Amino acid sequence: MSWKTACAAADVPAHSIKACEVDGVEILVANVGDGFRAYPPVCPHMEEYLEDSGICSNGVLTCTKHLWQWDMKTGEARPPAEKPLLLYEVKQEDGKVMVYLDKELEYAFDHDDDDDGDD
Repeated sequence: MSWKTACAAADVPAHSIKACEVDGVEILVANVGDGFRAYPPVCPHMEEYLEDSGICSNGVLTCTKHLWQWDMKTGEARPPAEKPLLLYEVKQEDGKVMVYLDKELEYAFDHDDDDDGDD
């Protein structure tokens, strides 16, 4: 694919996040203060939407559901998080946040296969 507009840079104030849709792919855009990052929109732990449950503070994104945390610039997990955030390539151009979208980034979730609904 190619570079696609996710949103206007002004739509994501410093130290905040915003959910966007790019060509049918949900993306979470973050303004880390000195630039932008983009991730899949859900926590890699329990598929919680980070726009609703995420808190940005001091360059750290925290999912309030189970208190998993990540370095917003690198996506690196901080304890107790066990999985890093996946990152899309991002640039700012003409007041827009652009995301390089060649494929949708998705986390591998462990689903309980024993729950087949036959109870």
